[in-house]
Amino acid sequence: MRRITLSAFISLDGVMQAPGGPQEDTSGDFKLGGWTFPHFDGELGGGAMGEIFARPFDLLLGRKTYDIFAGYWPNVTDPNNPIATQFNRVAKYVASRSNPQLTWHNSRWLGPDVVAALKKLKAEDGPDLLVQGSSDFLQTLWQSGLVDEFTVLTFPVILGGGKRLFGSGATPVGLKLIDAKPYPTGVIVAKYRPDGAVKTGSFAG
Repeated sequence: MRRITLSAFISLDGVMQAPGGPQEDTSGDFKLGGWTFPHFDGELGGGAMGEIFARPFDLLLGRKTYDIFAGYWPNVTDPNNPIATQFNRVAKYVASRSNPQLTWHNSRWLGPDVVAALKKLKAEDGPDLLVQGSSDFLQTLWQSGLVDEFTVLTFPVILGGGKRLFGSGATPVGLKLIDAKPYPTGVIVAKYRPDGAVKTGSFAG
């Protein structure tokens, strides 16, 4: 059985748009791209990110994120860059409404029925399916109950607007905290697993 895991960079108000650079995703007139950069250091990159990429994985990407990655990572040829080496080598499964032209090495279209294709992939033996970015695609995964584990890196900024990790209409679910760690630059890394229905109660006597 394969798991679907995801990691996301978010601001304190839940925005995940364009964490890596000013031109990464300017849709909706977003002007604050690159907001994670001032908070990255060797400890966060080597610690939290190293742990995320430590287990064997294939990539699972929405089309927009795939295009961003495919325009960048194949051009990183330094053999000492562990992320580039992994990303360029592993299989890339792409969610897209139409059959796209996928030029990045070892890329595969999931087909017109993404949920059915992912259920089939999860039933197979193989490495985890790791989701990066892909804000729109994440909503489909969440609504379909396909996420097994996710890591959220919360950065000490408030962005005020932009694409959010959980948009309107997110499916309610309880969560179990597996691990949490603060880093010196103010980033908090927390790992969760779905834990059934949301439990409610009352403080009223």
